[in-house]
Amino acid sequence: MEQEVIESEMVLPTHLRFKKIQMYEKYPKGQARGRHWKHLKQIIQAENYQNYPADEPNYVNIESPPSMHPRKQICDITGYEAPYSDPRTHLRYANTEVFKLIRSLPNEYVQRYLALRNAAVVLK
Repeated sequence: MEQEVIESEMVLPTHLRFKKIQMYEKYPKGQARGRHWKHLKQIIQAENYQNYPADEPNYVNIESPPSMHPRKQICDITGYEAPYSDPRTHLRYANTEVFKLIRSLPNEYVQRYLALRNAAVVLK
């Protein structure tokens, strides 16, 4: 078996190319590396937004119609997406640990969290 391996000629390149050589070939001296990012001012000048209709939203006219998707519910404590809502306090929560914290909060703290969300609810 070993003689078969020794006798067979493996075709390997004489020089293995690594990153430095590839980078040099890809970007010869004096040429910019990577992407060239445009600023908003450059995009606006290049796109000629004067020619677009006034009711179509673009970079210059940021007024757009309201979203057709429902608003995401955000946890009042953590800021994560909240699939649950406490029926007693009306606070939104993301997981069970936050729910335990909400249930242990005094009533005045719950009112402050609701006021931050502009959901003035008088709890009994």
